[in-house]
Amino acid sequence: MNARLRKIRKDLGQRLKIYKAKRARSKSKATFIGITGSSGKSTAAGLLGHILADHAPVHTQVLANAITTLVDTLSRRIPGKTDYVVVEIGAYGVGTIKPMADMLRPHMAIITMVRLEHFASFKTLESVALEKRALVDALLPGGLAVLNADDPHVIGMASAKGHRVVTFGFSEQAHYRVTDVYAAYPDRLKLSIHWRGGVLALDTQFLAEHFWLPTAAAVAAALELGVPQEKVAARVAAFQPLTNRCDLLVTDGGPQFIIDVAKAPWHSMNLALDVMAKATVNRKRIVIGQISDYAGSTRKYAQIYKAAREIADNVIYAGDNAHKSRAGQADRDTGRYHEFRTAKEVSNHIKQTAVAGELILLKSSCNLHLERVALAWTHDVKCWAHTCGKPDGCVTCGLFEVPFEEHRNHVRERRHARRWRHFRRLLGRS
Repeated sequence: MNARLRKIRKDLGQRLKIYKAKRARSKSKATFIGITGSSGKSTAAGLLGHILADHAPVHTQVLANAITTLVDTLSRRIPGKTDYVVVEIGAYGVGTIKPMADMLRPHMAIITMVRLEHFASFKTLESVALEKRALVDALLPGGLAVLNADDPHVIGMASAKGHRVVTFGFSEQAHYRVTDVYAAYPDRLKLSIHWRGGVLALDTQFLAEHFWLPTAAAVAAALELGVPQEKVAARVAAFQPLTNRCDLLVTDGGPQFIIDVAKAPWHSMNLALDVMAKATVNRKRIVIGQISDYAGSTRKYAQIYKAAREIADNVIYAGDNAHKSRAGQADRDTGRYHEFRTAKEVSNHIKQTAVAGELILLKSSCNLHLERVALAWTHDVKCWAHTCGKPDGCVTCGLFEVPFEEHRNHVRERRHARRWRHFRRLLGRS
């Protein structure tokens, strides 16, 4: 009976939160912008929020993109004087975007790309596209859809009635046409965008050419919202890549790390390898962890190894699928290839064999938290749990310098201290 009452109480609590969120949304006078897509949505949302922040008051919600976060954002987190609200919307299965889109009721919907993600749920590109389209369908009357002109599944969303549409991409027909894309580490991404206001040349802090897409999406949206192009260019140049999304860590006298461990869907693997292929450094190493979202057999690991060994001096596989590389015995004997089960083993190996200035790519899904391999060069990492079950990256979690078995007590003590400080402030006011 107690369990049933707890469930009823929880359901009522969630309904109350949703009611408060919808009520707060209906009263807000801000311009709401929703961003979704199979890849690039977090960077596009973060960059757009960064650009708008120098133009008008803005609230940006990125990385956490489920309905619980949206409810919390709408009901509690948006300051009263906010002109723009930029929200990342993620899909976790069939029918998950529509409730969020209907709650957000965006004035602008941005779709970056459609690729096969969450394969067990969607199976086909058409199913993914239908899910993403829910954000466009939820636009308020007269709303604006900002769409990738190069993706047929995205541009197919332009038929929604009553919505204005602008497009971005390499296509000659794009309203914001991208040209002159170049990046070869240590040279950062540069690109040009041709639009009705002329040609906008952009310098960025991104390491890879494929970041042209979220950059173009954010820039198109900002220009449509009336941000002066000079301000757009300056803000783009100052924006730092999001943590674990192809960001850079340069150590003092040690390796340089490209950390791309937030996601590893199959369609992103060759993009990550391309960064390494174009980099102009003396020594390259590639660490591959968990690959996700692909159809067919696990031979994908063997395919990636074959491509990686042509680029890097050394390839390391990590995790429970490390044995699927099909690396030859000669590569193993000569040290061209290594495999380890845990991030700790990878870290120990790199610590023992590191060459100053070498470039190391860490590419994996988030479950292995391979970012700890890089963090161990700048912090005293003590959390080496093989799989901790936390979806947040180690930097966001903030507990990587605490042994995993002590996390719960540490969080409890931190929460207690926070409540005690709040209590003392209340006493001071009375």
